[in-house]
Amino acid sequence: MPARVLLALASVAVAFAAADTYVVVLALPDMMGSVGIPIDELQRAAPIVSGFLLGYVAMLPMIGRIADLRGRVPVLVMGLVVFAVGSLATAVAYDLPSMVAGRFLQGVGGGALVPATLGLVADLYPAHRRGLPLGIVSAVQEIGSVLGPLLGAVVLAVADWRAIFVLNLAVGVVLAVAIRAAAPAPEPRTGRFDWPGLLLLIVATVALALVFLRPAMIMQDLTWGALYVPFTEGGDRWLTPMGAIAGVAVLLTVVRWLTAQRPLVDLRAWFAAAREADLVGSLLAGVALGGVILAFATADPEVQVFSENGLWFLLGAAVAAVLFAVHLRRAEAPLVPRGALVARPAWGALLVSFFVGAALIAALIDIPLFARTTIYPDSQLDAALVLVRFLVALPVGAVIGGYLTRVLPAGVVTAVGMILAAVAFVLMSQWGLESLRAPSATVALVLGGLGFGLALAPVNAAALASTDDDSHGLVSALVVVCRMVGMLVGISALTTLGLRRYYAEQAAVPPLQDVCGGRSRCAEYTELLKLAGIAQEQTVFLGAAACATLAALLALLLFRGAPTRQATTPPTPV
Repeated sequence: MPARVLLALASVAVAFAAADTYVVVLALPDMMGSVGIPIDELQRAAPIVSGFLLGYVAMLPMIGRIADLRGRVPVLVMGLVVFAVGSLATAVAYDLPSMVAGRFLQGVGGGALVPATLGLVADLYPAHRRGLPLGIVSAVQEIGSVLGPLLGAVVLAVADWRAIFVLNLAVGVVLAVAIRAAAPAPEPRTGRFDWPGLLLLIVATVALALVFLRPAMIMQDLTWGALYVPFTEGGDRWLTPMGAIAGVAVLLTVVRWLTAQRPLVDLRAWFAAAREADLVGSLLAGVALGGVILAFATADPEVQVFSENGLWFLLGAAVAAVLFAVHLRRAEAPLVPRGALVARPAWGALLVSFFVGAALIAALIDIPLFARTTIYPDSQLDAALVLVRFLVALPVGAVIGGYLTRVLPAGVVTAVGMILAAVAFVLMSQWGLESLRAPSATVALVLGGLGFGLALAPVNAAALASTDDDSHGLVSALVVVCRMVGMLVGISALTTLGLRRYYAEQAAVPPLQDVCGGRSRCAEYTELLKLAGIAQEQTVFLGAAACATLAALLALLLFRGAPTRQATTPPTPV
C-alpha cells in the first residue's frame, strides 16, 4: 500500500507540473506588463515560454539517468524542490531575465518528475501489468494540461498573477514532504543536523527576497534605505550593500553544503551522481536539445518556421549532436549505456513517440488557430476553449489504452489510437467557416483526443518492457524528449506546408478594388481572406493525419515482440 500511495503522490505531482506548462496562457499578458513588455510586442515574451521548455526537455536525459543511479524518490523530491524554488523566483521576478530564470527552474523541476514517475511504475509492476498504471499516469498528466488554463483563470479572477506561482510554491513543498514521508525510510545518516546550513539558507532566502522585492518601507527609511544605494551611480540593484549581502549569503550556503559532514542539501552527492550519469554527455545532449528548442519555440507559428536566429541555433545543435555521438562511442560509462536501446521496440518507441508529437502539436496549436480564424476572431479565450473537448477525451483514452495494453499487443493499441487520430484530422481538414458550431466538430475533437490517449501508454510500455531495469528512468526520459522534439519539428514542417497553401490561396484572391468596388474594406473581401486562412489550417490537419498514420504503421512494424502482455502458460501434459 505505501508503494501505491507513493505512486499516487508522484502522479499528482506530474499533473500539477503539467498544469504549470499551460497556466501562463492567460497570465502571460499580465506577466509581460510586470516586466515592462508592451502587450503588442508578444514576441519579446517568447523566452518566458521557451525558458520553461528548455529546462523541461534539455535536462531530461541526465535527470532520467540520475533517477536510475540514485533512485526515484530522491529525484522526485529534488524535482519538486527545484520546481518550488523556480515558482518562488518567478513570483518575485522584477525583469525578463529573472522571470525566465524562474521558469527555467520550474521546467527542470517539472521535467524531473516524469521519468522518475514512469520509472517508479516500472519498479512497482511487472511488464505485463504496467499498461494500466502507465495509462493512469498519462491520464493525470493530460488532466493537468486541461486544468492549467482553468486554474490560471480562477486565480486571476481573485488575485494577481503572482499568486499562481505562490500556489505552485506551496503545493510543491507539500508534495515533496508527502512523498518523502510515504517513501521507505532511508538509511540513518550519522552526524548532527546541519543547523548552520539551515541558518545560512534562511539568511540567503530573506536577503534574496529583499533584493527582488525592494520593500518601500525599508527603501524609504533613512537608515536602512542605505542598503539599497548603489556602489556606483546608475548601478544595478545587485551592486548595492543588500545585493552584496545576498551574494555572500548564497556563496556561504553553497560552501557549507559542499563541505559539511552532514549538509542540509548534499551537493557533493548530487554532483557525484551527475558525474556518474556522464556529465559531459549530458551537457552535449542538453546543448543539442536546447538548440532545437530555441530554434522552434521562439518563433511565431503563424508566420515563421524558425526564429530569427533559428538556423544558428540548429547549427549549434547539429555540432553538439555530432560531438555527443562521438562521446557515446568513446566514454567508459556513457549517458546512454551501450546496448540500452538495441531492442527494436526500444528504439522504435522513440521513433513512434517523435511522430506522435509531430501530429499532436497540430491539434494543440492549430485547432485554436482555426477557431480564431473562423467563429472567434476577437476572443483568444473562447478559441482556446474549443480545444477542451479534445483535451478532456485524451485522458479517457489514456486509461483505456493502458488497460488494452494488458490484453492486446502494444503495437496494435498504438496503431488503433493513431488511426483514430488520423481520421479525426481528415475530418478537421473538411471544416469550413461555420463547422465549429456543428455537432460534427465535437465528434472529430473527441475522436482525436481518444486516439492520442490510446497511444500514450503502449508506447511507454513497449519501451520499458524492452529495456533493462537499470535504465528505465533514462528510457522514459528519452521517450518524452522525442515526443517534445517531434512537436517542435512537426509544427515547423506543418506550418511550412500550411503557409505555402495560404500564399497560393491569397494570390488567387482578386484585388481589393475589384471585390469591394473602391471601398477600403468589405465583408466579401474579408471572407476571401478567411478562406485562405482556412485552407492553411486544412493543409496542416492533412499533414498531421499523415504523421499520425506513419506513427501507426511504425508501431505495428516496430513493436512486434515487445513483452507487454502476460505470457500464456501452456497446459501441463497429463
